[in-house]
Amino acid sequence: MTNKPVFNNSWHDELPGFYTALNPTPLHNARLFYYNRPLAEELELDASLFDDPHAGIWSGETPLTGMQPLAQVYSGHQFGVWAGQLGDGRGILLGEQQLSDGRKFDWHLKGAGLTPYSRMGDGRAVLRSTVREFLASEAMHGLGIPTTRALSIVTSDTPVRRETTEQGAMLIRVAQSHARFGHFEHFYYRREPQKVQQLADYVIAHHWPHLVDEADKYQLWFRDVVERTAKMIAHWQTVGFAHGVMNTDNMSILGLTMDYGPYGFLDDYQPDFICNHSDHQGRYAFDNQPAVGLWNLQRLAQTLSPFISVEWLNELLEHYQFALMKAFGELMRGKLGLLTEQTADNEILTELFGLMAKEGSDYTRTFRMLSLTEQNSASSPLRDEFIDRARFDSWFTRYRTRLQAEQISDEQRQQAMKAANPSIVLRNWLAQRAIDAADKGDVSVLAELHEALRQPFAEHSDDLTQRPPDWGKRLEVSCSS
Repeated sequence: MTNKPVFNNSWHDELPGFYTALNPTPLHNARLFYYNRPLAEELELDASLFDDPHAGIWSGETPLTGMQPLAQVYSGHQFGVWAGQLGDGRGILLGEQQLSDGRKFDWHLKGAGLTPYSRMGDGRAVLRSTVREFLASEAMHGLGIPTTRALSIVTSDTPVRRETTEQGAMLIRVAQSHARFGHFEHFYYRREPQKVQQLADYVIAHHWPHLVDEADKYQLWFRDVVERTAKMIAHWQTVGFAHGVMNTDNMSILGLTMDYGPYGFLDDYQPDFICNHSDHQGRYAFDNQPAVGLWNLQRLAQTLSPFISVEWLNELLEHYQFALMKAFGELMRGKLGLLTEQTADNEILTELFGLMAKEGSDYTRTFRMLSLTEQNSASSPLRDEFIDRARFDSWFTRYRTRLQAEQISDEQRQQAMKAANPSIVLRNWLAQRAIDAADKGDVSVLAELHEALRQPFAEHSDDLTQRPPDWGKRLEVSCSS
C-alpha cells in the first residue's frame, strides 16, 4: 500500500470520560460491497486500499495504523421527551484522518456491534439501511447541503433480525466531526457543567480556531451554531427533504445533516408530510422542521447557561428565525429565477405552494419544469400538470410579469434556474430499487443511482426523474430504516 492515511485521535486524547475505548465486533465473512470513489480521492486514499486483501479495513477488523476506536457517549431528547443516556449504540469512531491540507475527518463505522450504549439494540446495521444512508448522504452532498458523507459499504453472512432477517452490513461515515447537541446535554443533565464547557472549548479549538482568543468566544460560537442550523434546515425545506428523526442526539454541532434513517424527499407536495411511520404525532412533519430546529437549539442553549448568560442566549436564539428566513428566501428566489428581491415575491411563492398543495403537484418536477419558462410566452409546459388551469393561468401571468422586471434573457435565467432546481432527488422508490438489487448481490443499480445523484442538476433519463410508480407511493420507512 502507498499513501497510507494519517490518523490522530483528538477526541480520545483530549476528552477522557466522553467515550469508551472499544474495537468493532467482526461480521461473519465481511466483504466490501461498494465504495465511494470520488470521496476516496478527496480523502487522498490509494485505490489499492479497496482491493480484496484489505476488506478488513472497511469492516473494522484490521484498523489502520494510528486509529484508536471508541464509542462516544451522549444523551438527548427523543420526540420531545428527555431520553437520558444514549451514545454510540452501534457505531465506533475509528479515528480522525488528517489530510495534507490540514483538514480532519472522522471515520465512523456504523453497524460495528454491541457497545456499552446499545441499550436494547443488537449493535448491528443491515444492508438496506446502509444503502439508504449511503445514497441519502451523497444525494444531499450533490445538492450542496451540508452533510456527513458515506465512504464504504460492507456486507456479510451475519443474519440480523429486523422486521425480517436481513444481511448484516457496515458503513463508514465521514464527517468533520460527530459532535452532537446530545453530547452537551449528557453532561449538563449529569450536573457536570465543567465538562460541558470543556466540550465547548474542544469544538471551538478544533472547528472555530479563529475564536479561541476572543473574549466573547462562546457567544460568537453559539451564534454560528444557530446560523449553521438555520441554513441547513432552510436547505432541507427548499429541496423538499424531510429528516424524520430530528432528535437532539441527531443534531450536528457543525450544522451537518446526519443520522439518515426514516428520511424522505417529497413526491407530491404535502406540507404536513410525515416520512417516519413511527412518528405518530407528526412532530417531525416536513413543515414542522424549522420550529423543531429552534426547539433543539433551545435545548442546547440550556446546557450552555452555566457559562453564557441567559440574556445572551435568548438574544442569540432570536437570530435563528432571521437566518432561516434569509437563507430560505435567497434559495427560493433562485428556484423561481428571481435575481432581485421585491415585496410581492413572497405572495407569488405562497400562491404557487397553495396550487401545488391543492393538486398534490410533484415538488421536484414542478420547479424543474418551471425552469423552462419563457418570459415572453403566455404558455408554459407546466400548465398541463394542473387541473385548475384558470387558477394556474392567473398565477402564471403574475409570475411572468415579475420575470420581465428582471431584465435578463431567458437563456441566462433558465440556466440559473436549472442550477437551483434539481432534475433528480433520492425518492424512496429509487432507493428501494437499489436495495432490492443489492439484496441479490447486484451493485449496478446502486452505482448508477450514486453517479446520477452526484450531478442532480444535470439532465437525466425519465427512468430516474419520473413520478413514483404506485408501489413507490406505498413505501413506509421507520427508525429501523
